[in-house]
Amino acid sequence: MAAPATRAGSPSIRKNVLEWLMSILERMVQAVERVRQRLLRASRALDQAGIAYAVIGGNAVAAWVARVDESAVRNTQDVDMLLNRSQLESAIQAMSRAGFVFRHVAGVDLFLDGPDAKARDAVHIIFAGEKVRPDYAEAAPSLAEAQRLDEISVLSLPALVRMKLTSHRDKDRTHLRDLIEVGLIDSAWVAALPPVLGERLQAILDNPEG
Repeated sequence: MAAPATRAGSPSIRKNVLEWLMSILERMVQAVERVRQRLLRASRALDQAGIAYAVIGGNAVAAWVARVDESAVRNTQDVDMLLNRSQLESAIQAMSRAGFVFRHVAGVDLFLDGPDAKARDAVHIIFAGEKVRPDYAEAAPSLAEAQRLDEISVLSLPALVRMKLTSHRDKDRTHLRDLIEVGLIDSAWVAALPPVLGERLQAILDNPEG
């Protein structure tokens, strides 16, 4: 017969399981906080240098969703920003002062969060007014469509929705469903969009679980 200290459900086993679960939870919290701090550091660096930018992607979706329902916010590991290509060199200088390292990898411009960081630990750059991919229906929006939300500059909701419908990947459709769920976008948006994007939004509205 096993000793009481090693039996399933014994105090020592329960303590070990609890410690393991707490360790996982702490790592999850730290991961979310690292992304938030990366976003804030990058935004402050660009703000201080007077460089126009807009947060896009999952963090922009989270910023808009949080204004309606904080409990509906979806965490993301990506930090994506919109810049004017004409200000890239100025941005490189500003971001380097904040500890970021510029790289151009496989056609993607990004700022690594330190010299030893991985590509997932970076700020990814999209250029305003340019197509991310040649086959995309729409170019990225202008920074004239950015607006301040609390501490940061975020792409306006209509422009963000267009970007998400243009990319139309699984995660983009998930982000659009988040916006739909909290009532930020609905069927009234369809007619205001370019036809191909309107069709994509209508398909999501018709089959929100798809």
